[in-house]
Amino acid sequence: MDKIQLIDTLPNVFVNRENVVSGIWNQKVTFEREKLYLVEANSGTGKSSLCSFIYGYRHDYEGQILFDGEDINKYSVAKWTDIRQHHFSLLWQELRMFPELTAWENVDIKNKLTNHQTKAQILEWFEMLGITDKLNAKMGRMSFGQQQRVALIRALCQPFDFLFVDEPISHLDDTNAAIMGQIMTTEAKKQGAGIIATSIGKHIELPYDLIFNL
Repeated sequence: MDKIQLIDTLPNVFVNRENVVSGIWNQKVTFEREKLYLVEANSGTGKSSLCSFIYGYRHDYEGQILFDGEDINKYSVAKWTDIRQHHFSLLWQELRMFPELTAWENVDIKNKLTNHQTKAQILEWFEMLGITDKLNAKMGRMSFGQQQRVALIRALCQPFDFLFVDEPISHLDDTNAAIMGQIMTTEAKKQGAGIIATSIGKHIELPYDLIFNL
């Protein structure tokens, strides 16, 4: 997949609001592979909704969302399954990890879907992010910042054309945030993929091609 387009897209909850001022809603916006995007937003302006709409998780919007010119509302369940396994990866704001499983098990269960990454690569990321000692720790007993780092590794354990990261460093220090940025961009470049990051304040410092104010 090369392009994601939003054409006059607007969450249904905003339809009756007057004077919606946005760089994305009710606009014509294009996201392209191999480019870096930042979506800055205030709380309650639809940042996480944007990710859910593009990911096909929610459909409560007006307008159109197109993937390479095709309206996503026409996609079958099988089509969405393929897209989520091979074209899109999403690091959810709320992470959506399995608290009863260990950090390693949370990552491995994702990697086994496509066998995309080697064990050596995964362990290298754990080491780079300073959480090697948490490999066998239950996710529910880890801090949110530690969970964010595991969630990023999990998100990279599949092929993708676009990587979505929704507030990925909200609980991280600057050092670990920079390391996450390095890991993300290196893997995206390897796959020829684009990155769409969101933020309500703190964001990864990257050479963004375009910054939107939602």
